[in-house]
Amino acid sequence: MYLIRRLLLIVFDMAERALGYVFPARWNPLLNLGALGFLFYWVVTVSGIYVYIFFDTGVHDAYDSIEYMTHDQWYAAGIMRSLHRYASDGLVVAMLLHLTREFALDRYRGVRWFSWVTGVPVFVMVFMAGITGYWLVWDTLAQYVAIVSTEWLDKLGVFGESIAGNFLHPGTLDDRFFTLMIFMHIAIPLIALIVLWVHLQRVTKPRINPPRGLAVGTMLSMLVMSLAFPALSQGPADLARAQSSVGLDWFYLALFPLLDQWPGSVTWSAAGALLVILIAVPWLPPLRRLPVAHVDLENCNGCVRCYNDCPYNAITMAPRTDSTPFEREPIVNPSLCTSCGICAGACPTSMPFRHASALVAGIDLPDRNMAALREEVQSVGTSLSGNGRVMVFCCEHTACLEPSSHGAVGTVALRCVGQLPPAFIDYVLSRGLADGVLISGCSENACFYRFGADWTEARVKRQRDPELRARVPAERLRLISPGRLGTSVLRAEVARFSADVAKLPAPVRERASTIEMPGKPEHV
Repeated sequence: MYLIRRLLLIVFDMAERALGYVFPARWNPLLNLGALGFLFYWVVTVSGIYVYIFFDTGVHDAYDSIEYMTHDQWYAAGIMRSLHRYASDGLVVAMLLHLTREFALDRYRGVRWFSWVTGVPVFVMVFMAGITGYWLVWDTLAQYVAIVSTEWLDKLGVFGESIAGNFLHPGTLDDRFFTLMIFMHIAIPLIALIVLWVHLQRVTKPRINPPRGLAVGTMLSMLVMSLAFPALSQGPADLARAQSSVGLDWFYLALFPLLDQWPGSVTWSAAGALLVILIAVPWLPPLRRLPVAHVDLENCNGCVRCYNDCPYNAITMAPRTDSTPFEREPIVNPSLCTSCGICAGACPTSMPFRHASALVAGIDLPDRNMAALREEVQSVGTSLSGNGRVMVFCCEHTACLEPSSHGAVGTVALRCVGQLPPAFIDYVLSRGLADGVLISGCSENACFYRFGADWTEARVKRQRDPELRARVPAERLRLISPGRLGTSVLRAEVARFSADVAKLPAPVRERASTIEMPGKPEHV
């Protein structure tokens, strides 16, 4: 399983980098798959409503009404039909890539099992809705799809009468068939939308709208395709004769030749096994859980910063349970916490300057707490030598470096760059542990923990609490986003940054004996 994920991850990383030469990072399609899926869903919905206005539900009327839309009203209903088709194909592609990418990133196990398990049925329902849509056109392709589908259902052996018997000859099919198909074609996507709402309940600020530029470009691309290659029917269905050949939509109907040729015992067993495997994948094998964030009420005033910054709704605010005058306290839900440490980076008590008392943050990771991080920072800092000393803080899910041979570069790995409180940057520079601080995070718009890189950038730009102190010189701090394949980029950037800070005048450094207490953040 690990090898499969690793190979897929390399493919996705290379594809994301290649698309990065064409699209700005915020518009990269592979970094907006979920949002693109929603865009395609809304296009399918709106275009489907328009097409339904002109659609006639009848054995003899369905095909004629579709032909009227395609040819007589090509400028409106015809375009809508084509948009409906291309958006449906795009939805399948976006969902398949999204599912595969989350698997490659190993973001489907542990606390993320819920999103995976609720996403699989949505994928199945999209296929069901798409296949019923092909039935409604009632052309030769629809006839093929209907016969193969019903014969496959008959092979299951649970129906009292043969469903495929309704397609033996023209007299066995009536208008109720189209009424049933219309109901299924509308009801299934509505059920899928409800499941999608459930699917998003465990994430904070889900991205359901792609960036405006990407959305506009996608819409224009589909519009151009609708005009240049409009969706066309393949001739009216005729149950009096068998169809020798049809053109398939390989996005939805790729498996139909196998369903038609292979024994039902094989296809049904394979379908059932595949569904069970997809549902069970988060536990094959289960992810080794890291200790979840822990709250220390003696150092917490309920300022809600950890609550605001948690990417997975793992923190809720509840009435205070101790004797302090503060109103609220954070409660960590172990079943939702990913142990990313972003909450610890947001806590104003994660202050490395504390020496009069132990460094205990209001919320922290037990296995990677702020006290241990300060000790590591001090150890790395004291080992640096030469000019242009640089301390690199890097995310463990992106490119990272070992200390260089000349001893001017030291590396501290973090669970996520969002785990780094801005006060640590001030601490490194003011105590002379390094001449510059470089923060290396995931690729832009591709943070492994969703918001860690964004929150870090906002904190150092003094746009989000806790803010980086104004006394920290901007020329001694650098943020980059090299991604997993960016080791050479990181190495080159570190070399340039080291050369740059070596040219700066020596900073005024704070004496190590100075005791600076942060105090309590204001009560919110």
